[in-house]
Amino acid sequence: MSSNENYSDNINKALKAAQNGEMFFIFDSDSREGETDFVIAAGAVTPDDVRWMRRDGGGLICVALDGESSEKLGLPFISDILRDEVENYPALGTTVERGGDLAYDSRSSFSIWVNHRRTRTGIPDNDRALTINELSNITEQVLDGKEVDFGSEFRTPGHVALLRAADRLVHERRGQTELSIAIAKMAGVTPAMVVCEMLDDSNGKALSREDAMEYAKLHDLVFLEGQEIVDAYEQWESSQASHQKE
Repeated sequence: MSSNENYSDNINKALKAAQNGEMFFIFDSDSREGETDFVIAAGAVTPDDVRWMRRDGGGLICVALDGESSEKLGLPFISDILRDEVENYPALGTTVERGGDLAYDSRSSFSIWVNHRRTRTGIPDNDRALTINELSNITEQVLDGKEVDFGSEFRTPGHVALLRAADRLVHERRGQTELSIAIAKMAGVTPAMVVCEMLDDSNGKALSREDAMEYAKLHDLVFLEGQEIVDAYEQWESSQASHQKE
């Protein structure tokens, strides 16, 4: 993160939160899922954070990885894998995600589900925290150019869902996956981010934007709009390109 970037106070606070391993919130947009997610750097997650997300969030606790590290680790989009198996399992032909299935996007970002091999069942808070931390570690290693064997560290199926970000991030897709990774890139932290949707206990639906904002304010945590991230990320990219030309 460049010290002379003229970001909004809100973006700067979110970048510091990402760097400090603190929780913050991202609302994608009313025109997309219309959901707010808990977001935190995967390397900083503790069992208490997992407990917090499952109690006050209630959605699926996932780890978003950037496209580069996903490619180097050999992580697929699960829909591609399932589509390749249609000949062996005909029922997949009518169930695997197709264009038009999602009202808010062209495709989902789901990859595989994993547990770290040092976990037992993989579902308790401490097990999931371990898996999440080690996903950050292996992402950092592979981006540093180290040879890694993903299968020696993780097994599938498991209890932590992996999300593979679009290669061009917000220029290609503006889901929580891409928005959280954009923040990681801008903050200069390992592009492995945990996201978990906030649900409303009173009606079972996604927590409203207003209620999510109130929750963030109550806990003195940063609340970001998706468009804020898109604008700041485009500014960051332009700055990066300018620095490369110098």
